[in-house]
Amino acid sequence: MTSVWESLTVDARDPARLARWWAEALGYQVVTETPSGVEIRQSPDQLPALFFGPVAEGKERKNRLHLDLRPANQEAEVERLVDMGARHVDIGQGDVEWTVLSDPEGNEFCVLREREE
Repeated sequence: MTSVWESLTVDARDPARLARWWAEALGYQVVTETPSGVEIRQSPDQLPALFFGPVAEGKERKNRLHLDLRPANQEAEVERLVDMGARHVDIGQGDVEWTVLSDPEGNEFCVLREREE
């Protein structure tokens, strides 16, 4: 017996705002919005989803789990995400080929270089 990856849950002070930010960043859409949270997916019938649930406290430490994004053009994507409100962050990564950003609530994620074929 195995399990199916249903969703990744993200704690958020403002779930609706953060869900919409990530939906725009990923080209996803909001599929459910209730007082208990907001779910986004690539399409309504496609898993996995990202679920944004409300919490009272803000983010305090580096994430132990993060998303890696691989765009067709790393530089252009970093610029687009920063224009949307992402911020460059230093988590001690040193000189690497990826760029570490944080979303509007401070959750880190990486933007990888283009995949070499």
